[in-house]
Amino acid sequence: MKRVPIPELLDTDAGSPSEVAACLADLRWFNRWFGGVTTSAALVEGVARQAGARSLSMLEVACGAGYVPATVAAQLRPRGIKVEVALLDRALSHINGGSRNGMPAVVGNAVALPFSDNSFDLVSSNLFTHHLSPQELLQFVKEGLRVCRTAVIINDLVRHPLHLAVVYAGLPLYRSRITRHDAPASVRQAYTEGEMGKILSQMSATRVEFMRGFLYRMGVTVWK
Repeated sequence: MKRVPIPELLDTDAGSPSEVAACLADLRWFNRWFGGVTTSAALVEGVARQAGARSLSMLEVACGAGYVPATVAAQLRPRGIKVEVALLDRALSHINGGSRNGMPAVVGNAVALPFSDNSFDLVSSNLFTHHLSPQELLQFVKEGLRVCRTAVIINDLVRHPLHLAVVYAGLPLYRSRITRHDAPASVRQAYTEGEMGKILSQMSATRVEFMRGFLYRMGVTVWK
């Protein structure tokens, strides 16, 4: 199944405010039940355990409404890991569309992060890298490694025909027409693990680790 880049409607807020809000609600549902939260929590916990850290600062890039990092922080707190989250998204409407739970938020460009070197322990993203061309993906990770002290973590979809079939089967459940367009588009332009590994092999990172999450989710840790 060949990768097919397709512009997604949420990227440009191509809909009414209510349609955008409904799409963000769909994304919360996806992340809650289909591997978003669990994959990100596993990635963050893995870094904390390997680094021997009980407290981590984390920048969530392309955060949307901030549901995933907020939920991850809440889940890891009882396990003895404190995660202090900052949010970044290119659209203020996405950040304001959710509950920020006191997390600081910045509007900015993911491939030119508006932070100084070593500002956070972690730079994280969820359901974002499939939006990027290979060159943009490489630039995002380079920027993430510049801004982080420890690692860049990526949680995203894996492109597969069965995954696409599942997404089409779920179309009647989606609240927004934006989701009905963007969900299959996301799968069609997602990377395989092999493609992601080939792109990241161009980095000067210490090492790159992969994990497979629930229902065609890919977890990647790029160590600084």
